[in-house]
Amino acid sequence: MTADNETLSCPFDFSRALDFDPSLESLMRHGSPVRIRLPYGSADAWLVTGFDAVKQVTTDQRFSRAGITGHDYPRMTPEPIVSPESINVMDPPHSSRVRHLASQAFTQQQVDGMRPRIVQLVDRLLDEMEEQGPPADVVEHLSDKLPRHAVLDLLGIKREEWPWIEDAVHQLLVVGAENKEAAMKAKADMAAYFAELVAQRRKSPGPDIISAMAAAQDGDEQLDDRELAFLALTLALSGQDTATCQISDITYLLLTRPALLQHLRSRPETITDVLHELLRYIPFRKGVGIPRVALEDVELDGVRIRAGDFVHVSYLTANRDPERYPDPDVVDLDRPNAPHMTFGWGGHRCIAMPLAMAELEVAIGRMVERFPRLRLAVAPEEVRWDTKTIRRFPLELPVAW
Repeated sequence: MTADNETLSCPFDFSRALDFDPSLESLMRHGSPVRIRLPYGSADAWLVTGFDAVKQVTTDQRFSRAGITGHDYPRMTPEPIVSPESINVMDPPHSSRVRHLASQAFTQQQVDGMRPRIVQLVDRLLDEMEEQGPPADVVEHLSDKLPRHAVLDLLGIKREEWPWIEDAVHQLLVVGAENKEAAMKAKADMAAYFAELVAQRRKSPGPDIISAMAAAQDGDEQLDDRELAFLALTLALSGQDTATCQISDITYLLLTRPALLQHLRSRPETITDVLHELLRYIPFRKGVGIPRVALEDVELDGVRIRAGDFVHVSYLTANRDPERYPDPDVVDLDRPNAPHMTFGWGGHRCIAMPLAMAELEVAIGRMVERFPRLRLAVAPEEVRWDTKTIRRFPLELPVAW
């Protein structure tokens, strides 16, 4: 990270295990928005790091996600991951309407109804891992398969379609410039596929999330086909990607910190609180996600952000803000409950968070219960980590029991 006319060049390419990125740690110490330059995009951006400031940017309608469309905005990947029609780049009131309708498919009651299918999937995957015998790769047997099986199954996608969708998701997350054309094709192919799938579900509804979102109503309001297609695409992308990484990352932490694993074994009823503390602590991605643009001049922490400036927030640094979380670099399983930002905040908080938490609770809970002597089959420093995408996760996680 180097200074250049008060703008810091930030590749955000740090990927050593689950250590916190030193460049982000340095940026946190500025205590106010700083100017950064990312690997892609034609403009610089402000980076906001503190919890309260991130909260302001994500809830203040003077900062717009929709305003970035049509611009070569600062980002981590050569091709923007989101499509202009995605819920992730909508502003209120349009986004509020879409989120309200879509979230009806992810109420706690709906997710409780999905949980038996998740338990069945997890048990089958753990059965297969046990049958193979140690050493076995948790990434291969559980982390990769469960989110894909769960999300694509709940979307009602045929099993023979899963491999190409998984590959398309991966293409969108690769950071190398040479991947731009492949990422563009993957995004277009997925958009066309889900548009056709939504049309089919309108004619023949089934017991799947797309049909549930299609049936959601608020008075006379319903989601149209285009909104449904891009919601389904977003779920296929984030549902596979985020949960896959978190299952692996959480397992790695538990197996390299015996006190954490022992706590979970002795007090399994605390799994939800344990997971939330681990999710707060884990640097689950590299750098930053989707920016916003200031619609007017805004004063933020003593800095004037001009209309038209791009603004990035860091959920990673917000999760380590000592003003909100005392001793933020420590995993404290007795920490008083304070919501974290791993699932986002404000109008773009993940609507499928209840489903993601159900997957994590079942996957981690059943694995710890099934394998009381579970341990890493290699030294922690021998675990290989992803360096090609924006996510932080182990490529393999060999375990024995």
